[in-house]
Amino acid sequence: MLGLRGFPNVQGGVETHAEHLCPLLVELGCDVTVLARSPYQPREVGPAWKGVKLVPLWAPRSKGLEAILHSFLGVLYAAVKRPDILHIQAIGPAIMTLPARLLGLRVVVTHHGPDYDRQKWGRFAKWVLQTGERFGMRWSNGRIVISEVIRSLVRGKHGRESTLIPNGVVLPALPDTMETLTAFGLEQGKYVLLVSRLVPEKRHLDLIEAFSRAALPGWKLAIVGASDHPDAYVQQVLDTAAATPGVVCTGLQTGQALSELYAHAGMFVLPSSHEGLPIAMLEALSYGLPVVASDIPANLEVGLPAEHYFPLGNVDALAKRLREFAAQPLRPEARDTRRAWVSERYDWHDIARRTLAVYRAVL
Repeated sequence: MLGLRGFPNVQGGVETHAEHLCPLLVELGCDVTVLARSPYQPREVGPAWKGVKLVPLWAPRSKGLEAILHSFLGVLYAAVKRPDILHIQAIGPAIMTLPARLLGLRVVVTHHGPDYDRQKWGRFAKWVLQTGERFGMRWSNGRIVISEVIRSLVRGKHGRESTLIPNGVVLPALPDTMETLTAFGLEQGKYVLLVSRLVPEKRHLDLIEAFSRAALPGWKLAIVGASDHPDAYVQQVLDTAAATPGVVCTGLQTGQALSELYAHAGMFVLPSSHEGLPIAMLEALSYGLPVVASDIPANLEVGLPAEHYFPLGNVDALAKRLREFAAQPLRPEARDTRRAWVSERYDWHDIARRTLAVYRAVL
């Protein structure tokens, strides 16, 4: 598997996807090797994790170069090792699909979303991503998409059919501990939560402004996440948060700390302009949280009732949703219903079985 930074506990949707999927493929009898990017792969994890072999390959820690250079090295590595399947995650690394095929490899590509729509990329980077999508969808032996929106895009732009296999969730145990809340001055059930990388398409500034306008008595806003490549946008978010009463930036959180932040929030908000199928949103639902999200197609595809969505970029509408949801008590039965609903629809064990079926079809 190629196209991700590494795991466990490496920030990113593709990384979370692979972290859950790979051990389950091992349980199904696959011999799985992940080609990780050495600057990101946690050294303490070692050469294997939950039966998954981890091979860190060199990559420059550069926003514009790390994916393509690492993917090039990964294809060369795979050409020597000759795996049954080279599974490329995301359309950026998929630019190496054609070289991999020419080297005699069988390639499966998972399309996690049109990354060229992300605000952070310049003209050349967008071209590379669009080329990666074209090569990945047209030259791979098998294609996986994580949403119906992406499947329609692939059919319309590239004339190819694909297998829809969504992201999933693992239903977590709800922790009783609250050390992380204490550390950041948060009160159980009285904070709005956003978990994401600090990148422009997540629209943190919309949420900060909406939270300020909503004026929720006793509530705080917790922004959880960091950036792999800090830039002017990250600094703007941090400066705006510092200047807005009640906003807390926790930085990247993982493990028990992240679990506590999810479990004890009053609601989860995802105001983003670009998603594939939002894992953080599914994780929030797995903790039973009320969710408010922008009305982009990927978020709508999760299938929440209409009152959980607001028009993208409409800060006043988002502030209104925050006031409405803050006024609703968090009932245990409603939490249990949300957890059961998302667990039934987005089960990782089923996702692993369906992924293995794609491998077998290619072989």
